[in-house]
Amino acid sequence: MPKDKDLQTVKLSELITFVTGKKNSNAAIVNGEYPFFTCSPTTLAIDTFSFDQRAILLAGNNASGIFSIKKYQGKFDAYQRTYIIDVIDSNKTNFNYMFYAIQLQLKHLQQISVGSATRFITKPIIDNLSIFLPPLLEQESIALTLSCLDDKIELNAQMNKTLEEMAQAIFKSWFVDFDPFKDGEFEDSELGKIPKGWKVGKLSDIADIVMGQSPEGTSYNEEGNGEIFYQGRGEFNWRFPTQRLFTTEPKRMAEIGDILMSVRAPVGDINVSMDRCCIGRGLSKIRSKNNHQSFVLYLMKNLKQQFTIYNGEGTVFGSINKDTLNDLKIVLPIISSVNKFEHIVSAYDEKILRNTIETEQLKNLRDYLLPKLMSGEIRVPLEKK
Repeated sequence: MPKDKDLQTVKLSELITFVTGKKNSNAAIVNGEYPFFTCSPTTLAIDTFSFDQRAILLAGNNASGIFSIKKYQGKFDAYQRTYIIDVIDSNKTNFNYMFYAIQLQLKHLQQISVGSATRFITKPIIDNLSIFLPPLLEQESIALTLSCLDDKIELNAQMNKTLEEMAQAIFKSWFVDFDPFKDGEFEDSELGKIPKGWKVGKLSDIADIVMGQSPEGTSYNEEGNGEIFYQGRGEFNWRFPTQRLFTTEPKRMAEIGDILMSVRAPVGDINVSMDRCCIGRGLSKIRSKNNHQSFVLYLMKNLKQQFTIYNGEGTVFGSINKDTLNDLKIVLPIISSVNKFEHIVSAYDEKILRNTIETEQLKNLRDYLLPKLMSGEIRVPLEKK
């Protein structure tokens, strides 16, 4: 095991080489063949590539000063303010270790970035950033430990994406395209032809809808005092919102599993509550009246396109009210089909929830280990060769 004296503090300018991308951010396309890295946390797509290499992709600017970092190997393109980083000497610096070393510095970069309306990371800032650099073998062990956690996190994300795509495909096949019912009789309705025995109803026929109500602003805090609070879609993620704010004076509460829908522009964004929480005036909560929560969830996701008309209404921004939501016209399938869908897809949704809980635990472990491993506070045992 190396001793503490083996830890060096080294400036990045001695360890890495980097350039920036050349593309404008509007070069992204929907179904591009190659990844397009911008300063957004989301990786976009593009139909050309300028780089074919391994790289650490560091956002060079951000309005909030929260800079994202990714790593990739292969063909890609990049926005003109995205830094494309590699190590100078692989015999001295492990690539994956460098990724985690820079990741650990993101909060510090936020503090030392420059600019007012938009925050920037400049070349001198990167050059002068210092990291701990243990011997190469220990770098490799540290990177392997952290990579194992990240690989499982990524696997869970891919599993969740696949499960949701399967659920969406079943919903579309059964309740939009009517594939299993095409050999039966159809009849006309105000929403078009539907299988015989089905009918047109309102969203309120199958779901209870409650609009959010915001607490007093003086009750908000980020210290965990009171109830979890979501004002609007600002904390929405792929499926479950991120906890950030709390309130000591909650008004309207949502329960675990409630569908949270944005009722202010952009109207129609959907998340699901993982915890009991307070919801503000930017959200509504939706719950099935008949224990068909998965069916209602994918119904609301499928209705998203219908909500775009509300995003242009209002004097300041678009919105939708409770009466409009309650009266929303929907197709009501026969109950046996809904029961069958619920039986299949609720198992997918439960697996997505379990994967997400595990992912949060893995992220907490990674974030606990990262500063301790990268500072030498915790040393990784090295295998003897």
